[in-house]
Amino acid sequence: MPRPRSDDKRAAIMSAATRVVAVQGLTAATAAIAKEAGVSNGSLFTYFDTKADLLNQLYLELKTEMGAAAGGGPAEGDVREQLLRMWTGWLRWSTDHPEKRRALAQLGVSDEITAATHRSAREKMANAAAILERSREHGPMRDEPLAFVLGLADALADATIDYVIRDPANADAHGRSGFDALWRMIA
Repeated sequence: MPRPRSDDKRAAIMSAATRVVAVQGLTAATAAIAKEAGVSNGSLFTYFDTKADLLNQLYLELKTEMGAAAGGGPAEGDVREQLLRMWTGWLRWSTDHPEKRRALAQLGVSDEITAATHRSAREKMANAAAILERSREHGPMRDEPLAFVLGLADALADATIDYVIRDPANADAHGRSGFDALWRMIA
């Protein structure tokens, strides 16, 4: 009879996977993740069929969390204010959770992440994508593919986040400068 699953153990495994992937990369052994989580390697496979399954679920969980932080807030009102709320949430989540950001960056370029997982992640980020769409509908990027615009926004956010982390005393100024650049680029 299989062992019953525990939400706490699963959460410990996901948290450990985030830390281990952030530090060791995608080649980290499941044994290292299990050890960090305080469970046996066999227990890890009670929750995830394969390492790829673990990585896909971790990617989706992190994207969901980031999407909630970036895409929260009311969908009505001034589109610039909506985009600013999204930007601020995105920066706050990324600077408050540097390990999650590093793990997500590694997972985002992994061949282990399936097309279905990427689709699910895009659905979790739909509110943020909708705000970006509304922001660019009359701007110079209106005819460019949304994926291209998202890539540019992601690169600008990464540069801004890196600056905020290096110079936290001026975090607000760097955040505003990054947002102003984003707004000028797309709106």
